[in-house]
Amino acid sequence: MITVGGTVFLGTRTGQRTSARRRSAALRLMSLGGITVLTVTGASLAPGAATARSAAAALTEPVPSDRDVARAERRARERAEEVAQAKVRYAQAAGELERLAAAAALAVERYNGEKVRLARAAGAYQDAMARLAEAERRYAQARANLAAFAAEAYRAGSGSTPWPSVIAGSGGPQGAMDRAGLLEMLARRRTGFVQEVQAARNVADLFRTQAQSALAEQHAATQRALQARRAAEEAVARQQRAVQEIGAEKRRLERELDIARERADDLARRRREALRDADAAGSGSGYSQGLAVARAALRWLGTPYSWGGGTVNGPSYGIAHGARIYGFDCSGLAMYAWAKAGVHLDHWTGTQWTSGPHIPLNRLRPGDLVFYAYNTSDPGTIHHVGVYIGKGRMVEAPYTGGRVRISSIWRPGLIGATRPAG
Repeated sequence: MITVGGTVFLGTRTGQRTSARRRSAALRLMSLGGITVLTVTGASLAPGAATARSAAAALTEPVPSDRDVARAERRARERAEEVAQAKVRYAQAAGELERLAAAAALAVERYNGEKVRLARAAGAYQDAMARLAEAERRYAQARANLAAFAAEAYRAGSGSTPWPSVIAGSGGPQGAMDRAGLLEMLARRRTGFVQEVQAARNVADLFRTQAQSALAEQHAATQRALQARRAAEEAVARQQRAVQEIGAEKRRLERELDIARERADDLARRRREALRDADAAGSGSGYSQGLAVARAALRWLGTPYSWGGGTVNGPSYGIAHGARIYGFDCSGLAMYAWAKAGVHLDHWTGTQWTSGPHIPLNRLRPGDLVFYAYNTSDPGTIHHVGVYIGKGRMVEAPYTGGRVRISSIWRPGLIGATRPAG
């Protein structure tokens, strides 16, 4: 429920009355740029009334002082500096993360290389073990040959074989020479067996030592590479957490900066509007005419939107899909409101835009018409109009399915404002 100039209006279709419960709700006086507004609180409101109540409540906040505006702007600058510092820290942390990631990739590749070399060392170890097994077999064979020779010599010395008779036999000088050659051959054979046994033992020991040493060294190198890889990966993980934390802090500061800037802009805007309204209050009859226009528009809060609806006498049935809806469209509401102030307008935003001088947005006063276009550089694309009521608010018939309501003028498509000339 809204009172303008002593007249009571409801947030529904005109003529409706509130219930006993609604009539018992607390009433609160508010001001809309010089227009007295009575809002209903503590009760269930009709469509459009809740919007009017919240909009009017927002407009009753104290007028910000220059100190309030300066303090809010200083706070915004401080938040901007904090955001800038956070961005620097984030960039540094991200750069360090990139460096650590590259180092980790190198460590991983080095570990992969050591694993390849370990596999090769294991293969070499297996080959060495095969050669060792062959050396062991030859060593065993040499020992067997030596043992056989010793046994043979023993048997020769004990007379169990023909060797004694061969060595001590007759035959004259030739036989003696033959026997001497045989003894020399037997001595060389014994020496060869001993050398072969020793060589086989040496080779077997060498293979075993080399293979074990190579494999052990490669195991150690692989473990060192693994430790380096893990250390690099852990450093990357720590830096990732640091980047995430700094990023979260940066986003928090950016949100606070947005809030601080919005607060500063809001205070500055409200300060400008208050000064402008105070200046407009002294403009005489023109201002009174605008108040009459605003009161006329406010009377129909909650009235349904009807495409093509509205006359100089009030709401009407529209055309097309508004043919069965009793109400206003945007230009119909503007035409009606200005008709109540004695100014005739066409039922069309095109000529309403050119019906008077265009007013800078920082010099608006109640009753001015605010327009919206698809292309703000082309008035030919204007598609909507609202009646300004002060404090950055307007009364508008918004769209099919909506109702006449109070809204902020600050939204996309705002092309300008006109003060119709009577």
